[in-house]
Amino acid sequence: MSKPKIAIIISSTRDTRFADKPAQWILEIARQRPELDVELVDLKAFDLPFFNEAASNLWMPSSDPRAVAWQSKIGEFDGYIFVIAEYNRSITGALKNALDQAYTEWNRKPAAIVGYGALGAARAAEHLRTIAIELQMVPVRSAVHIGGSDFMTVHPMGKNEPIATIADHLVGSARDMLDQLTWWVNATKTAREEDQIAEAAE
Repeated sequence: MSKPKIAIIISSTRDTRFADKPAQWILEIARQRPELDVELVDLKAFDLPFFNEAASNLWMPSSDPRAVAWQSKIGEFDGYIFVIAEYNRSITGALKNALDQAYTEWNRKPAAIVGYGALGAARAAEHLRTIAIELQMVPVRSAVHIGGSDFMTVHPMGKNEPIATIADHLVGSARDMLDQLTWWVNATKTAREEDQIAEAAE
């Protein structure tokens, strides 16, 4: 079986976003796992339109080439780590739109979360988990939450220290999250491959 591919998805597209800092940090942590092939995927690079298809690609192919390119990209991966901000108790509009622009590509794959904000994006994480379930994903239990004084220590509006300054508060959660993600990505990848073999034999 090939090494599972994991996308770390940066879900904020604002010019002044903070997301790059935690995204790079979790990328470095995840790359310490030799059993995983990890890649950074930035929503900002895809210029997705607002969803305007006749239906989800569950029912028919998408017509906008930008949506098709996004589907092709996320379809390459076996699991996902979403780096999320909290906007008014939810995820960013850019991430919700990106999730809606695909369906089949998300199915039966695990999703993990690294959240940041005053409350560590805890409420946005709960919302993302319910969306993931509707997309037939497997949201893992553990997450990384960068919140409170830790958030202000590393955010430009605070002390703007490197994530390494607070890493000892986060690394346990990160390892637990990656352990769960690795287990689920192997389980779901094996199941999908077995289904593909069975379908080909019919």
